[in-house]
Amino acid sequence: MTQNNDPNLDPAGTTQHFRRFVDDNPEPEEAPRRPILPLVLAGLGLVLAIGVVVALIMAFS
Repeated sequence: MTQNNDPNLDPAGTTQHFRRFVDDNPEPEEAPRRPILPLVLAGLGLVLAIGVVVALIMAFS
């Protein structure tokens, strides 16, 4: 059996280095989602505009 005479051997060293690496390098956060409300309002405005145009055409035809 061989003896390890390395004075720098730290059995918890690799764990400590790993924990420091994880603490210093957090996972990137997800990109923020685009809000849906402006798209819904734009669609609703488009439908209303088409409805107004159709109503005007029918009223004056």
